[in-house]
Amino acid sequence: MNSNFEHAMFPVFEAGVTYDTPNGDIRTDYKLIVRKDTNKILSCMTNEYKVVKNETIIKYALPVIQDAGGMFKECKTFAEGARTIMTWHFPNEQVTIGKNDVLTPEIIIKNSYDGTIGVNVLAGAFRLVCTNGMIIGVVAHDYRNKHSVYNVKLNDIEGIIIETIAKTKATFKDEFPILQNTEIKEKHIVDFLKMFPIKANSVVTQRLIADRPKTFWDLFNVGTNVTTHHMDRNTESTHKLENMLYERVKKMALSENKAVA
Repeated sequence: MNSNFEHAMFPVFEAGVTYDTPNGDIRTDYKLIVRKDTNKILSCMTNEYKVVKNETIIKYALPVIQDAGGMFKECKTFAEGARTIMTWHFPNEQVTIGKNDVLTPEIIIKNSYDGTIGVNVLAGAFRLVCTNGMIIGVVAHDYRNKHSVYNVKLNDIEGIIIETIAKTKATFKDEFPILQNTEIKEKHIVDFLKMFPIKANSVVTQRLIADRPKTFWDLFNVGTNVTTHHMDRNTESTHKLENMLYERVKKMALSENKAVA
């Protein structure tokens, strides 16, 4: 298995929970999800919860992504391994947004052992050009599956990935021109500031003053600059903000574009 994923490949096991109820019954409808290498309890779930191991996802997803031209970006774990985010990008599928501004599609796969998210496949893009050499994601499509013994869709990870890659390419061609050509208003700046945590308000404001965004694409660039340059990449909240940023800005742009039309 690729060494890029070693820290996400720890073994887990299910330990049944037996407990007495106030009326004297013995219940066995819960189980613990435990890291075998550290004995860390990651969660307590009902027996309907289906464990989907990171190892299983990587086993089926990696060949499909590589065959489509995907290249590894990063794999991060949070909460002692309870949650994992894996990301690839597709450098051969470029979309030109403007001068010196090129995007390529990306795939982000999330998984958890604590029930906070199911198998979550996000489709988006990478900023190839950034002042400090980093690249940042743009989420355009989101496909979610619950960890449930009744969810048969979990058996078709390959199909989900193929579908999301195709939808991403189509989405970019339809949506990006609207962001580029629709001008922002003062109310959009206010709504934009509300997306960020209070501690980031100062740096966001400074970036807005320095860049003077005129369109929604400019506004989105301000956001990507802040999350890339001024927020902690090892903090889960940074990834959450990064994943919702494009969708929020896009909704404002579509609403304003409709109002103008």
